[in-house]
Amino acid sequence: QLQLVESGGEMVQPGASLRLSCAGSGSNLDWFATAWFRQAPGKEREKVGCVSANDGSRSYSDPVKGRFAISRDLAKNAVYLQMNNLRPDDTAVYFCAVASTYSYCAGLTIDLFDYWGRGTQVTVSS
Repeated sequence: QLQLVESGGEMVQPGASLRLSCAGSGSNLDWFATAWFRQAPGKEREKVGCVSANDGSRSYSDPVKGRFAISRDLAKNAVYLQMNNLRPDDTAVYFCAVASTYSYCAGLTIDLFDYWGRGTQVTVSS
């Protein structure tokens, strides 16, 4: 069974960069659409970005477009989220998730992601 473990979250100052990691085990992440979500206190969980299997195409939400980037290391069975120019409103728990019956990210809603990690906390504060 697929398991996901996130790491890399910490407290940083505004303008800093962080790279989050999502390590997969039990199955190959490159078979599935894999996404990063985040959830801030008192807010709903939202999708940050997604990478499709096969062609590796990526999509991002408007608040992070141009600042965040998803990458994959197929040899390590890992997906990463590079976050640059962090802002206080990026503070959230960040989750890695897989939609195991989909290869492409287009049109995927949160309910279609059926495997989740436990999350890693990112805090942006001066």
